[in-house]
Amino acid sequence: MVETLTRLATGIDGLDAVLKGGLVASASYIVQGPPGAGKTILANQLACNHVRDGGRVLVATLLSESHERLFQYLSTLAFFDPTLVGDPIQFVSAFDTLEQEGLDAVVRLLRQEISRQQASLLIVDGLLNARARAETALDTKKFVSELQGHAAFAGCTVLLLTSARLEEGSPEHTMVDGVIELGEQTIGSHTVRHIQLRKTRGSGALAGKHECLISEAGLQVYPRLESLYSHPSYLGSEVLKRVSTGVVALDEMLAGGLAEGSVSLLMGPSGVGKTSLGLGFLAASSPEAPGLHFGFYEPPARLRLKAASLGHDFITLEKQGALHLCWQPTTEGLLDQVGARLLAQVEAHGIKRVVIDSLGAFGRLATDPARLNGFFRALTGELRARDVSVLLTWEMRDLFGSEITAPAPDLSSIVDNLMLMRFVELESQLRRMLSILKVRDSHHDPAPHELLIGPHGITLSKAFEGARGVLSGTAVPQGGG
Repeated sequence: MVETLTRLATGIDGLDAVLKGGLVASASYIVQGPPGAGKTILANQLACNHVRDGGRVLVATLLSESHERLFQYLSTLAFFDPTLVGDPIQFVSAFDTLEQEGLDAVVRLLRQEISRQQASLLIVDGLLNARARAETALDTKKFVSELQGHAAFAGCTVLLLTSARLEEGSPEHTMVDGVIELGEQTIGSHTVRHIQLRKTRGSGALAGKHECLISEAGLQVYPRLESLYSHPSYLGSEVLKRVSTGVVALDEMLAGGLAEGSVSLLMGPSGVGKTSLGLGFLAASSPEAPGLHFGFYEPPARLRLKAASLGHDFITLEKQGALHLCWQPTTEGLLDQVGARLLAQVEAHGIKRVVIDSLGAFGRLATDPARLNGFFRALTGELRARDVSVLLTWEMRDLFGSEITAPAPDLSSIVDNLMLMRFVELESQLRRMLSILKVRDSHHDPAPHELLIGPHGITLSKAFEGARGVLSGTAVPQGGG
């Protein structure tokens, strides 16, 4: 029988997911990172959340900085409550003790304070100073070992904060149960924070670097979606059902509509009608099967106007709870933050059909483009497992031509249905064309159809019969030169 470890939840968004439930109770952890990485914020945010869960905290500083200055900084953050200081959260300075009496005296002081405070969480800020005071590596090991022993006996979890990047073979690393590393990376003109679990003894965790940010709310962690959803959280339906695209002729081309829980990609240049087709898809939403428009370029007010010009009453659908519009400007946000926001909307509203307009925006948010394939797989896999029918758009660079660019390699293995939209020049007229290139496990009509956009929505018709070169964008009547 596998034993389940008791966890101490951090209460920090995303961090508990990375830790697979939280810190191991009564274990010891190093939190390391350069100055300004967020170590103190993480520790004090955890302390406040722990007290709100009924715990008691002892914060010991081995730094020369006064507690009053620390409280000034923390007062700008929403999680900090100064009324907690003094009873459930006790601050004690051990700097003078360290300087005058050494490491043994610090251990004695903290042992007494843990007992007096009845602390279930001990935070020691300034491990680097303790290391500098140690004469040998053995002294450092002894300090950490004795501190761990006293804390574990009292049922107390330990966090040791240090601004040094300790290597895996350092005395501290070998003694503690886990190492949490905070850092940041400069990409172009902006900086991205990240968190990584470099060691988790006897406990599972989500491996790799995870993006995070610090705001007025404190530290927020966004686990990598491909790590968090390496296995979808739902099984998905085993019964094939069809959902309407919102366009009668397109449903007929698809032998009755899209498969429920499938992922479809619309590829085409700007202005060809991808968003209009997506709005028609959402117009078929209902209170029983709500829809979501998750867009990066057009705010809700503009989408409502565009939908009205196509004969769709989005305002009424929103009032009925059948439709939700979520706008995510591309000027801000982290890749996994945006993915988490999308899934949170799906969960909160019971969404069953989603339009993501467009995939190209995710690429602009990615600090590592090589991740995009795995990210899209995790995101669409989780939506598919929730029986959400997804319509994705991708803007191609060229208005005409035979070249087709894809948002990620191996895209055909990610999506179930692939539709190509192009502008076609035929007999001195510019027309819109839609062709179904792929439908997974279903019959479909692959013939190019002309797409017309009018006040009553979208209509499709076979207008290119007898012409060749339609997919290239420059059609020639059959038999023409």
